[in-house]
This record gives sequence, structure tokens and C-alpha cells, in this order.
Amino acid sequence: MIKLQATLTLLLFLPATHSFTTIKPPHRPSFTPTLQSLKMTATVPPTKTATLSSKTVAVAPKLGQRWRKSTKQVATLGPASSSKEMIEKLFLAGADVFRLNFSHGSQEQKKELLDIIREVEEKYSHPISVLGDLQGPKLRVGEFSSPEGEMLKPNQTFRFDLDAAKGDSKRVQLPHPEIIAASEIGHTLLLDDGKLRMTVIDKGEGWLDCRVEVAGRIKDRKGVNTPDSVLEISPLTAKDRSDLEYMLGIGVDWVALSFVQRPADIVEINALIDEKLPEGMFRPAVMAKIEKPSCFIDDSLDEIVAICDGIMVARGDLGVECNPEDVPILQKLIIDTCREHGKPVVVATQMLESMIESPTPTRAEASDVATAIYDGADAIMLSAESAAGDYPEESVAMQQRIINRVEGDKHYHSYLAQFDPSSDPSTTDAIISAAKHTAQTIDAKAIVSFTVSGSTSLKLSKNRPRVPILAISPFRETARQLSLSWGVYPDLPKVGSYGLHTVDEEQMFDAESPLEEGPLDDFDLVLRNACRAALKKGLVTKPTDLLVVTAGIPFGTQGVANVIRVVNAAGPSCWDGYCRVD
Repeated sequence: MIKLQATLTLLLFLPATHSFTTIKPPHRPSFTPTLQSLKMTATVPPTKTATLSSKTVAVAPKLGQRWRKSTKQVATLGPASSSKEMIEKLFLAGADVFRLNFSHGSQEQKKELLDIIREVEEKYSHPISVLGDLQGPKLRVGEFSSPEGEMLKPNQTFRFDLDAAKGDSKRVQLPHPEIIAASEIGHTLLLDDGKLRMTVIDKGEGWLDCRVEVAGRIKDRKGVNTPDSVLEISPLTAKDRSDLEYMLGIGVDWVALSFVQRPADIVEINALIDEKLPEGMFRPAVMAKIEKPSCFIDDSLDEIVAICDGIMVARGDLGVECNPEDVPILQKLIIDTCREHGKPVVVATQMLESMIESPTPTRAEASDVATAIYDGADAIMLSAESAAGDYPEESVAMQQRIINRVEGDKHYHSYLAQFDPSSDPSTTDAIISAAKHTAQTIDAKAIVSFTVSGSTSLKLSKNRPRVPILAISPFRETARQLSLSWGVYPDLPKVGSYGLHTVDEEQMFDAESPLEEGPLDDFDLVLRNACRAALKKGLVTKPTDLLVVTAGIPFGTQGVANVIRVVNAAGPSCWDGYCRVD
């Protein structure tokens, strides 16, 4: 008997919404592979083009092109995109992940949006990821006596202190003692998204004197940035802790942490998730938003990427606190670091800013989006363009047009290949490398990855193969999280279906109590499901199309791939002389 973990859902039967026509080639001896014969093998099925029809016998779904792009799209939802009709339009236009910005709106509104997303997901039988974005600390000055604020002059001295009295042309409250404590003479303070710049020239107990370098009008509650200081402050405010607990309860797939300054901030949110995660709920992945210069001190960036699940290049605050000419270089550094670690990275902020009010972007914006794609980003994000703009659907569609154009460029994969991430001396990494090169050599249509936690599919994504990665997992939550990764298109499993028999939902998620199955010496079932999933996504259209399949035996062993197989799209039933998927 072979013990199979609850993750044997990998063997689920996919809906037979598409099928190949039965083709009867000349008779040849039947071939039934055994589990033992499949281990550590890479054998092409004994078929020849002459024995299989070259005629297209399956019609690709209308959304076939929807699965062809490798770079993913993140769309922020807001007033302009809160209806089911618009969310469905954004999905069909290319959105793979929907971002819920907890800086605005109520928690209940976010739950309503998540429910709509799940309805769209079920309608199209394709996993959609939901990213919950925490607001983070907001550092602001106090209020002024004049409703219009004060006009500061170049080179004048201006004081920030803890006094709650309303400000004037010489001083204002800065209700953040952490900033005063961390600031040193010579440090820079930026106000109102960098419109005003000051240099600290003196400090004392509870106050800072600054020289105005870039003058302008300062008003109530304007934001303060501290590019030179690492503040002794948690990235999680009381509001963030409440929002995080709510996210865990409704089941978001990703949690984005703002105001990350150091690796300890990721440790803090991971500990809080472990403490607050409701029993029976799937653990969300954690995304660190890189928006502070302190992330680049010594080895901080490398350590942050290593301990989180994904990264967002938050170019808004990063562009305020860093010199404009440094941001493109930092963007490339972050992307390369994430690729080295095999972690998905999202490039965000002002990608198609003009499309908030215009149906077309500027040429500079199109070039900016293209640059992120050429750099190898896993995903590109829209903020106000899709959340509050006049053209949310057009913005998403424009991003997909740019993605398709760049990925169709003959130079695209050569640019990606210039960065060669390191690999581990493991069986899994060897199988993954072999799968990539095999797919390229035989012109396979896709690589099919059977995965439990998603780690095998992430390793495949890290290697940036030239064909789509079809990830098949027993857990919907894993499939949803993988929706963010470059080149990975996960299949949506059916809850409770094991292929060989049916269990209830409680058993399905009881990974601690493996199910007992009879000997599974017929691996055909696994391969048949791979073929069906590829057909359903429109990745294959002919029975002669080839798929490279990777899996781990025994099933349920996380992070292990020790089988590689090449199969015709018509499925293993071709091997006994009849091409069919039945």
C-alpha cells in the first residue's frame, strides 16, 4: 500500500469540456508504464507523427490568449471598479490579481469585493489571487493657525516640535518623537511627497531645527519622509493589526506590508499571522513593499527577500525618498534579487498614470511598463488607473497589449537569459532544469507541474522557461497564490475530488492524516489530468502537441520533484494504439 497525503487531489478528474476526437492508428503493442518505470525518467512516448493525426481536433477556448502571457497583471479595485460587471471585465482584459487597498474604505466593503472575485473565479474555473494591502504608518505634521498653511522661504529656519499648539511660519508640531530621536544634523526631511525639502541643522529634547532647501507652501497634515533615518517604529499600526486580522478571517491570498525598513519587520508580521490565523484557514503569503532607502543598507534587501514570499517595488514613496535617477537602478536591483531567490516581484506605481483621465497612455509610460517586463518582473500593477480612473478596463487592456508586444519580441527571452539565477544541488532543481531544456528542445507547448505548496512551480518560474507553466495543485489557495508568478497558470482544483474516489472537505484538508490508497502503478491517470488541464486552458490544440510533466513521487511530499515525463497532448491512452482522452 502506498500512503498518499490528502494532496492526492493532484489526481482529480478535470471537467471534460473539451476532448480530442478518437483516432485509430495502426496497431502496435500496448504499453502500460508502471510507477517504478517512471521514476527519474524522461522518456518520450513511442509515437510518431505518422501515426497521429496532424489535424486540429480540439478547439482552444475563447480565452486561450488570456493564458499565453507570462508577465502577470495586478489591478487595484476602487470606486471605478467595484461592480461585478467591471471586475469581470478587468479579469477578461488581463487582470490576474486584484488588490484591495485597506487605506481606503471599510473592511466590509473589502469583503464584498472578495466575494465578487470568487464568483468570477468560479464562473471561469480559473484561480484569481487577492492581495490585501495594509496602510502602514502615516507620518504627518500637525495643523497650522492659518487654513491656507504657511509659505516657507528658501534658507529660513523652521522648527518641528512636540507642542500640540497650532503652527505658524516658524514652527509646527511633529507628533512623531521617533523622527526627532532618529534624525541627526545633516539629515534630510521631505514634506508633501517631496515638494519641500529641509536639512536638520540643530536638535534638542523634543525638537528639530531645519533649514529650508526647497521652499513652498506647507499645509495641515502633510506627510513627512525621512530618507536618511531608520525609525524605531513598527510597520504595523493599530489599524493595520485590525485589518490584518480581518484579512486572515476572510481569506486573502497575499498580504502586502507597507513601511518595511528592515528584515525584523517581516519577522514581526509573520509572527502576528501565526498568532492570529483562524483555525482551518490557509496561511496567506507575505509581500514586502520596498519603499524605504534603509532596505538597501548592507545586506538588508537580500535578507528581506529571503524571508518573505514576494516583493513589491513601491515606486511612489521610493521615488520620494531616493533620487529620481536612482529609482530605475534600484528597480533592476530588486528584480534581480527576487529572481535569484525565486520570489515573485511586482513593479507598481504610476505605470499608466495618464490613463486615469485619458483613454491612451503617454509613450513614456508605455516604455516604463515595457522596461519592467524586459527586466523580468513577475507582475506589473495598476493603482488609481483601475481603482478611480475613467478608463479602468482600457488601462488593464493596455497593459496586456504592452506585455504581448514585449514578450513577442525576439530579444525578450535573450534579455531574460542574461541573468542566470543559481540553483541548488538537489534532485528537484535538476529535474526543473531538465524540464526547461527538454521543453525548448522538443518545442513542447507547456510544462505541467504537479505541486502541493507551490514551491516546484516557483522554481520553474525562477528559470523563466519559454513555454507556459501549468501548475496543478490540490489546494485552491496554493493555486491562487501562484497566479502572481511569472509564466505560471494554475488550474483550479475541485474541492473534495481525488480522482479515484470522493471524500468530504474535512478529510481533504487533513494533511496530518494521510489517506490509504491501493497500489498506484497506473501513472496514466496523472498524465491524463495534465493533458485535460492543458486542453482546458487552450495551451494545446492537436493530439501531437507535446507536454513536459514534472511531479514528485510519492505524492504529497512538499518541494520534491523526481519524475519528468514527455507526453502527447492526446494523453497516455495514445500509447495503447488509440488516441483519446476518456
